[in-house]
Amino acid sequence: MEEIQERSLDRLARYLIILGTLALLGALCYFFSNVIVYVALAFVVSLIGIPLAALMKKIRIKGKSMPDALAAILSLIIVFLGIGVIVGETFPVITGIVNEAAAVDESAGNTAANPLRNVNDWLIDTFPVLGDDFRLEVVLLDQIKDAVNLSDLSGMMKSLIGSVASLVSTVAVALFSIIFISFFFIRDRELFSKIVCALVPDRYEERVRKALGEIEHLLSRYFVGMIIEVVGVALINFILLWSVGRIGFQAAIGIAFLAGIFNIIPYVGPLMGEGIGVILAVILKLGTGVGLNVNIWVFALIILLLMLTTQLIDNFVFQPIIYSTSIKASPLEIFIVLLAAGHIGGIVGMLAAIPAYTVLRVIASRFFYHLKPIRRLIPDRDGEA
Repeated sequence: MEEIQERSLDRLARYLIILGTLALLGALCYFFSNVIVYVALAFVVSLIGIPLAALMKKIRIKGKSMPDALAAILSLIIVFLGIGVIVGETFPVITGIVNEAAAVDESAGNTAANPLRNVNDWLIDTFPVLGDDFRLEVVLLDQIKDAVNLSDLSGMMKSLIGSVASLVSTVAVALFSIIFISFFFIRDRELFSKIVCALVPDRYEERVRKALGEIEHLLSRYFVGMIIEVVGVALINFILLWSVGRIGFQAAIGIAFLAGIFNIIPYVGPLMGEGIGVILAVILKLGTGVGLNVNIWVFALIILLLMLTTQLIDNFVFQPIIYSTSIKASPLEIFIVLLAAGHIGGIVGMLAAIPAYTVLRVIASRFFYHLKPIRRLIPDRDGEA
């Protein structure tokens, strides 16, 4: 009896130690959440940069390959240069289109103001007590002025400037941290694995090492494939919008890249990209007259059909390769995971769903393959459990 009680106490003590350790780890993760986010983002950047660095190291000059540090630096330059090109080609075009919308001729402006004038006339006819000089927009503006305490304007401006300065400093620190950590992850591709393995018991180290290697391989293929998908969708949209839609070279580039970026969001992203692309193209035609010489509604329909054509190519060519082949999961699995992630975390959840599911899938196959549901879900597991 005493031996049984002693074993029970030992088991209870072990459980308490495990719970205490998990609680401590949770507290540390919460306290250092920013650092963990920087490391996670740096890991994602390294997954894109490592294949680039590997390609560079294959280049030999006089029998010598490129040093690891130089290959890491060049790969980081390429990654962030690509991000800069996308941002530089997209946002100026969107800003220009918005400016064109503001510069639409006066007749278009008068047409847009007609509904408000009609509302004022109806209110005056219905409620004569308002007077012939009643203007709804003037009343609304007066209410806004009364609601805003102008004496606090100086304090509001100081607060705004302080918030902007804080945001800029936070972004600068985050960007530097991500680049710095990414450099070491790319230079020594085993570094992340070494850090994680140092935190696990020795008996699990080999399994953890294999799981991390598989996760890095699958996620690297996924993120590289996603970049190829963005570029492919943008390129096809650009060719169609420029050659068929006739909306202009720079505008076609901007709208095409914008649609490609939205395409990263599963299912709803392409619809959002197409809708925004059609709106921007219509605004551009109204402002400058560029585009096919057809009725504005026909023009909008043509632009929508062009972007839908690109989406069909993406659905039947790019996505089956990226979402199924790269992470070795069936389309039904991915669809259910995306629905659940969208319900929990919205668009952000859908963006993180596939990488997170890939990690969980590998962990399940390596550590819980003895469970029947895991064996049924992952029947073609590679490697040893």
